[in-house]
Amino acid sequence: MEKPRILIVDDESDLCHLIKTALAKEGFSEVEMAGSVQEGWEKFHSFNPNIAILDIMLPDGEGYDLCNKIREVSRIPVLFLSAKSDEIDKILGLAIGGDDYITKPFSPKEVAFRVKAQLRRAGLYTMEMSVQTNAHKAMTVGPFTMNLDETEVMKDGELLELTAKEVGLMACFMRNPNRIISKETLFERVWGEDFYGADNTLMVHIRRLREKIEEAPSKPAFITTVKGLGYRFIVK
Repeated sequence: MEKPRILIVDDESDLCHLIKTALAKEGFSEVEMAGSVQEGWEKFHSFNPNIAILDIMLPDGEGYDLCNKIREVSRIPVLFLSAKSDEIDKILGLAIGGDDYITKPFSPKEVAFRVKAQLRRAGLYTMEMSVQTNAHKAMTVGPFTMNLDETEVMKDGELLELTAKEVGLMACFMRNPNRIISKETLFERVWGEDFYGADNTLMVHIRRLREKIEEAPSKPAFITTVKGLGYRFIVK
């Protein structure tokens, strides 16, 4: 499959380069950048991207304007970047044809992760591409495989749609198979905070993770509870 082409339109040059670097780490090498609506429109025609990442506030207009232009001729996925976090701004971005809306500040890795999600939905990115890119840096435990960037987890070759916290939990479990891990250790490693008073938060995330990786979440085969001690990730 041909490598996806990604267009970033943002007048913050440093931010563009950070996103480009994060995308490169995920195997996306075909990336072009622009700093205005006009330059973005010209790059859209010359580069023919498969996905566009648009800042809302640009020197000569808004990313909304560029999205409207793109939507007249293309249905490629469009992701908006914005310092505006009001719900009405998000609704407007999605209503005019955007596929995702990311509020600043954000991590470049999050943008790369969302780009992959949109490309998968558009049929332009497969797990085979990810495996080839990260073949030299993958961890496999039982039926689960995680790239060592700790951004993706597969079960039996199928991508699991996990949140960042769920991926963090899987990383802890996969590094410690068949061992009891205390609730305190899990929370402190994944959340980076003291566990005091966070028992319910951890339980909710464990329950949601089980719903995504277990055949019968109410009778878990992988993530088992060890009463009074914590959790054990059981693999053969």
